[in-house]
Amino acid sequence: MKLVKKSAEYSVFQRRDGRYAVRGTNSNWINGEDKVEILYKEELLKKPEPKAEPEEAPAEEGAVDEAAE
Repeated sequence: MKLVKKSAEYSVFQRRDGRYAVRGTNSNWINGEDKVEILYKEELLKKPEPKAEPEEAPAEEGAVDEAAE
């Protein structure tokens, strides 16, 4: 593992597979939401962008035209 960033509270490592590992000062590995927050803080992870909502197609107009005929 390669050391990416070291602070007073934790050390961030990059594994060979490209993922990150975070170790606290007491030599315990940090996992879960705490790890994710640290990686966001260090800008090693990007927050996902919200998906665009699909636009309403004018299919309703076609249905009205068919009923009028």
